[in-house]
Amino acid sequence: MESGTLTDSQAGLHPDDDLRTQILDAARHLMVSDGYSSLSMRRIARKIGYSATSIYLHFSGKDDLFYTLIDEGMERLNRYLEEASRVNASADNVLRAICNAFVEFGLTNPEYYEVMFVLHPDTGSRYPAPKYRKARRNIAIIASALEKGIAEERFVIGDVALTANTIWATLHGVVTLIIAQRIDKTLQRNRLVTGTIEIIIAGISNPNLKSS
Repeated sequence: MESGTLTDSQAGLHPDDDLRTQILDAARHLMVSDGYSSLSMRRIARKIGYSATSIYLHFSGKDDLFYTLIDEGMERLNRYLEEASRVNASADNVLRAICNAFVEFGLTNPEYYEVMFVLHPDTGSRYPAPKYRKARRNIAIIASALEKGIAEERFVIGDVALTANTIWATLHGVVTLIIAQRIDKTLQRNRLVTGTIEIIIAGISNPNLKSS
């Protein structure tokens, strides 16, 4: 080994990390392009140039791959939302930042987004409870912004959990339509996103709050 060259272990890398990443990338692409039911370990193996046996050393089957991709996507989304939630601003602007971050994540990572929120296998094991609890952290970030707005008397909300999920569902609809290229061609994408977020905020804003 040449002087100054780091081994994988010295660099903090596992020798199998690259193969695992290749497997997940190939599985994600095949799921989105051909559907979950068409996915097989053999197809993934052909795509990355390894044997199916090599894939089984990392993943027990299709469900394991699918749920790992969802988990990775949720972690990525969480980073987007966490960063947005740290903005030093009033609750309405924090919520704007979070909503914009959600949309940005979906449009920047369309394959992850489809695996996380659109694909629905006809058969498969139940989504693991620990992973589901981790996924709910993203809804909790929206809920925290709503609670901040209530504390500031900027928002009037009866049910925070319901409102947080409704906001998520509304943003999901916008992202899904844009990814699928199903929005009205006469409507600019940025205008749709901004307009949707402003309608969300207007719907929960305190009508008695005087603008400063």
